[in-house]
Amino acid sequence: MSEALRGRVTARLKERHGLTVNAFETLPGGHSGLTFRVVTDGGDFVVKAVPEGQKSIGRHDMLRQASILTALADTDVPVPAVLEIDRTEPAWFAMALVAGESLEPVLDDPAVEPVLAAARMRRAAEILPRLHAVDHSGIADAGPVLTPADELQRWARTLHAVPPELVEGGEELLTALAADIPEQSSPVLVHGDYRLGNILSAGTEPAALIDWEIWSVGDPRVELGWFGVFADGTNFPGVGRVVDGLPSADELVALYQESGPTLGDMTWFDALGRLKMAAIMGHNLRRHREGRHHDPAQEELPATITTLIERGRALLRTH
Repeated sequence: MSEALRGRVTARLKERHGLTVNAFETLPGGHSGLTFRVVTDGGDFVVKAVPEGQKSIGRHDMLRQASILTALADTDVPVPAVLEIDRTEPAWFAMALVAGESLEPVLDDPAVEPVLAAARMRRAAEILPRLHAVDHSGIADAGPVLTPADELQRWARTLHAVPPELVEGGEELLTALAADIPEQSSPVLVHGDYRLGNILSAGTEPAALIDWEIWSVGDPRVELGWFGVFADGTNFPGVGRVVDGLPSADELVALYQESGPTLGDMTWFDALGRLKMAAIMGHNLRRHREGRHHDPAQEELPATITTLIERGRALLRTH
């Protein structure tokens, strides 16, 4: 954290909330801005900030993340409470530090005990309709409704930014998806990266849904198609693990539909989820090989990328 940002956060929390900041700790995360744990005499908070020299645009748009968290504060969707928003660029916001564990059972370490992992995944499917039932009509920064065609175009751009040899077969999967795009269903508020790795769980209960970098208003089936990718560890050979007893993607959809809308056929969205994951992994592998983000573990991704693309194509062939 820069001295300038440290000073701004310290002064703002003291002035607005009477809090004395005692320490700042960098928290691990992705590439969407900066994340810190701020220790104060009134408890610990999380600060997400735009990097120096950047503005609240795209993946660094902390103000848009703060906007959706604020909008959900009075709903039954579990999210961290926003304490403070500083709109002066580089912008930042502070939110409550929620106790919990956010681990993807088939990918992350340490491994989650299988019975606990399965219970968490089922519970996540059961509460997802709460998010999709929120009235999104008055939420600021929602942007236009994203149709299945829009979602496909978004991830096509990511795929096309990757050298073809790193995502072999990806163009064929993209073509097959484009040939039979489903009609848009009733639009809902979509997290965009809904999975256990983005849910802080206290035991089996979701305590907070975090990491709102790509939220939108769109088709609920996009959300379920993505969530289901993480129900099967065999989708990730070499980088993941099989967790016995995890619910299948079909079971997750059935649990969702117990209190949510009927989704209908999910095949196209299941294939889209695999294209999306392959494109993201291809992008990460490219960044590593170009030296933009050195991480030797990325060299283990090719087998998973191949598997995801092959399974996406097989889903559409048998549909």
